[in-house]
Amino acid sequence: MNLTPVKTPLVVQKIFPNYTWEISSSTKEIYLTFDDGPTPEITNWVLDLLKQYQAKATFFCIGNNIEKHPEIFQNIITEGHAIGNHTHNHIKGWKTSVSDYLDNVQLAQEVIDLKINNPQSSISNLFRPPYGQITPKQGSEIIKLGYRIIMWSVLSIDWDDFVSRKICLNNVITKADSGSIIVFHDSIKASKNMQYALPKVLEHFSNKGYTFKSIT
Repeated sequence: MNLTPVKTPLVVQKIFPNYTWEISSSTKEIYLTFDDGPTPEITNWVLDLLKQYQAKATFFCIGNNIEKHPEIFQNIITEGHAIGNHTHNHIKGWKTSVSDYLDNVQLAQEVIDLKINNPQSSISNLFRPPYGQITPKQGSEIIKLGYRIIMWSVLSIDWDDFVSRKICLNNVITKADSGSIIVFHDSIKASKNMQYALPKVLEHFSNKGYTFKSIT
């Protein structure tokens, strides 16, 4: 059984106030984010669906995946979505030294900067730690480098094989509200749940007058 909370408790947000957990908004705005891509077939499917709803999102990309699939990475940029750093090898912060962690983040950033056609207009300073695992020292050093650490307020838990498609959908539509940062995954592992839930999330909130924006 997955014990990860769907909605991030307020006490956690207060313990780590230097991280972004949600975005204050006076209008109906939701911030969809996608981790672990770019992934063949899955990421382009997401991009096509987002376009149908004129929705923008933020993609936290793994450097190694960008190297393997640069054309999909370019598609994300071409469609006007935001890019974030998700390390080069999807490493676990709690099991990695500060220096090794920073090196892995920098390696991913070098790939991102290299693959963006016009770095001066597209450079991203967004970062999300894989698994949400990051030590206080790693976090403070990353912030010193100029990154904005983006966490989340709502998890779809789409990656969990023990979570059904309907529960994945329910996790989002019952917990998200204006300013929520929602986590989906454009990965093979999460695709079954994500490809069921995402279209319904877009339809549900669009019908309620929400817009979907990228984090800038």
